[in-house]
Amino acid sequence: MAPLPEPPVPRRRWGIGVLLGAGVMVSFFDRINLSVAAPQIQRDFGLDALGFGILSSAFYWPYAVLQIPIGLVVDRVGVTWVGRLGALLWTLASAVTAVARGSWAVIAARGILGVAEAPSFPTVSKATGHWFPRNERARATAIFDASAKFSNVIGVPLIAVAVDRLGWRWGFALTSAISLAYFAAFWTLYRDPSADSRLSAEEHAYIVRGGAVPEGAPNTTSWQMLGYLLRQPKVWGLALGFGAYGYSFYLFLTWLPDYLVRTSGMSVLKSAGYAAVPWAVATLTDLAVGGWLIDTLIASGRSETRVRKTVFVSGMLLGMAVVGATRTANPAWATFWISVSLGGLAAAAPVGWSLPSLIAPKGGVGAVGGIMNFAVNAMGIAAPIVTGWIVTTTHSFANAFLTAAAILVLGVAAFLVLLGKVENLPGPAAGDGTAVT
Repeated sequence: MAPLPEPPVPRRRWGIGVLLGAGVMVSFFDRINLSVAAPQIQRDFGLDALGFGILSSAFYWPYAVLQIPIGLVVDRVGVTWVGRLGALLWTLASAVTAVARGSWAVIAARGILGVAEAPSFPTVSKATGHWFPRNERARATAIFDASAKFSNVIGVPLIAVAVDRLGWRWGFALTSAISLAYFAAFWTLYRDPSADSRLSAEEHAYIVRGGAVPEGAPNTTSWQMLGYLLRQPKVWGLALGFGAYGYSFYLFLTWLPDYLVRTSGMSVLKSAGYAAVPWAVATLTDLAVGGWLIDTLIASGRSETRVRKTVFVSGMLLGMAVVGATRTANPAWATFWISVSLGGLAAAAPVGWSLPSLIAPKGGVGAVGGIMNFAVNAMGIAAPIVTGWIVTTTHSFANAFLTAAAILVLGVAAFLVLLGKVENLPGPAAGDGTAVT
C-alpha cells in the first residue's frame, strides 16, 4: 500500500511576509511624498535644484548614520518592540512635515523621519531570517523589496492627486494617516515565531529545520560583533556592491518625477503616470527574478553562490541602461531606458537584502544588515546632492545618469572580488574577536 502523502505545511509565515512587505511599502510612501511635491515645495520656498537636493538628503543623514547602531539594537532587543516604536515615530514625523513652516523646518522634520525609519530594513531583514527557511528566503525577501518599488506605482499617483488638488501639505498628511493604520496592524499581528500563538508546531519545526536564523541575542557584546564583522571581506563585498545599487535607486526615488517635469514640461499628475511605469516593471522583476527564479534554481540543485551572484551582477549591469536616457529627449524612450535600468536593479535587490541572514553569524543578522544598509543609505545622501549639483551646473541630467552607471561598475567589481561563497560566517569568540565554529 502506497504511503499517504504528507499534509501541506501551514502558511502562517507568508502572512507575516505580507505584513512586513506592507510596512516597507508604507514607509516608502513617507519617502516619495517629497519627490512628488518637489515642484510646489521648490516654488514655495524658492529652492533651486541643489537646494532641493540638500533638502531631499536630510532624511538620509540620520537614517544612514543610525543603521549600524540600530542593527546592533535589533540584535539585542528583537524585532517586535523596535518595529513598533519605529512605525509610531515615522507616523508622527510625517504629520510634523505637513505643518512645517519654512525649508529648514521641513529639513528638520525629514531628519526626524530618518531617525524613525532607521530600524525599517534591519528589522524586516532579521524577521525574514526568523520566519523563513533558506530555500524560501529569496521569495520572502522579494516580497518586502518589491513593496519598496510598488510603493511608487500606487503611492506616486495617489500622493500626486492629493498634492495637485489640495497642496503639498496634504500629501504628507495622507501618508501619516496610512502610517498610523500600519502601526496598528503591526502592533496587533507581529510576533517572533516562538511567541506567535497562531503559528503551528508543524510549521515552526519546518521553518527551523530549513535553516531559519535562531532567535535570541548574540553571545558576544555588540561591539565585539561589530569589530569582527568589519574585518570580514565578505561583509565589505556585500556593503560596497549593494551600496552601488543604492546610488541609482535613490537617484530615481528622489529625482524621477522632477526629471520628467524638467525635461518634458509635464504637469505633476502627468509625470506621476510616467514615473509609475519603471517602478511597475521593477516590482515585476523583483518578484519574478529576484524572488521566484532564484528559489526555483537553487531548489533544482544549482549552486546557491553561483545563482545569487549571477542574478545580482546581471541585474546591476542592466542598471547601466540608464545611459540610454541620456541619448533621447523623448519622454517615452527615456521612460523605457529607465524601466530597463530599474527592472535590472530590482532583480538584483532581493539578493542583497537576503544576504545578511545568509552570511551573518548567529546573533549578527541585524549588524550585517546595518552595515549593508549604512552603505546603501550613504548613497541616499550622496545621490540627491550630487544629482542636484550636476543639474544646477549643467542644466541637464545626462552626467548625473552617467555617474550612476560608473558607480554600478565599481560596485559589481567589489561584489565579485570580496564576497566569496554565500555561507554563514563563524561567530566571533568572546573576548578576543576571533572566529569560532
